[in-house]
Amino acid sequence: MLKDITIINAKIHGYQEQQKILINGQGLIEDIRSMGAVNSNQQGYKIYDAQGDWISLGGVDLQINGGLGLAFTDIQEKHLPKLHQICEFLWHEGIDGFLPTLVTTSVANVQRSLSIFERFMKTQEEEELATSRVLGVHLEGPFLNHKKKGAHPAQYLLTPSVEAIEWLLDGHESIVKIITLAPELDLTDEVIPYLSSRGIVASLGHSQANAKQAKKAFDMGASMVTHAFNAMPPLHHRQPGLLGAAMINPSVYCGLIADGNHVCPTMIELLLRSSLYEQGIFLVSDALAPIGLGDGVYPWDDRQIEVKKGTARLANGTLAGTTLPLLVGVQNLVKWQLCPLGNAIALGTESPRKAIGLPGISSGQPANFLRWNWQQENSQLYWKRL
Repeated sequence: MLKDITIINAKIHGYQEQQKILINGQGLIEDIRSMGAVNSNQQGYKIYDAQGDWISLGGVDLQINGGLGLAFTDIQEKHLPKLHQICEFLWHEGIDGFLPTLVTTSVANVQRSLSIFERFMKTQEEEELATSRVLGVHLEGPFLNHKKKGAHPAQYLLTPSVEAIEWLLDGHESIVKIITLAPELDLTDEVIPYLSSRGIVASLGHSQANAKQAKKAFDMGASMVTHAFNAMPPLHHRQPGLLGAAMINPSVYCGLIADGNHVCPTMIELLLRSSLYEQGIFLVSDALAPIGLGDGVYPWDDRQIEVKKGTARLANGTLAGTTLPLLVGVQNLVKWQLCPLGNAIALGTESPRKAIGLPGISSGQPANFLRWNWQQENSQLYWKRL
């Protein structure tokens, strides 16, 4: 961790000119100032020259399903050492924090997983290790539409209701940050207001909702869309659907998988332009358990997935997810020339924090920085931890 140091000549998203960042002895950001500002308390600080490179906090991944061979729905007490390894792995992949995502599974599996993650989060609070932090849990199901279930097992899907949610969470609602659901399945209109009252983000996804149904859900408090374009009706000029309703709503955040397979780069550009780049969009990896292990065939619940070049599919060809780390998406956006470099960085670092109410790069935050360098000669974006 950086301490008692001033970073100079840094580009920071949201600032016009190059800045200097003061980091105190506790490893926290003390201030961000223009290069011309006088520092009255900088005596004794070491100087680190960023030489005009971009500086950001590490990434935050709001949708990641496992790692190093462990699916988060399968986690048991014996897997706690593996969970520590996953956190270390993600840290070295530039990720400061993440939401372990539980795909549709049995209620018993969800309850067991939530119990383990709750205890793990308490142990992390007592540690001062340089490692990625579990920020809470994302439940991607089981309240999904059968017609848009994708790779989710149909036998465990449930109709959303307050009673079903209370049963599923089993007293662990304090660590659940996001629940993905199909709003058209809730005929009571009680589920989304209930989640909002508990501080849980209702994210629309794996849904057949039309624009009118989606708008109603947003008006009731839903504030997110899970992996935009995927597992929802396509954009259509007469039937804009769930995503069309989200794109014109400034209060809604859309998760986006920028691996080049889940969404065509042309449609990514359309989404980014409609949202003025970073406003309302954040990147997710949607990475599955084999992330960190390479290509091959791996178990996935009682089925198998085949990973080729970072893309995972079921035996029938159904797209199941990726094994590419979050920041590859940032690099892809720049490589594809879809948005400015600073905006691309923000989509993986600042925007996901905003989507769940966390502060971005600012005074008082831990100085866990990435330095980004654009190499013109090979048109590649690189990053490293400071």
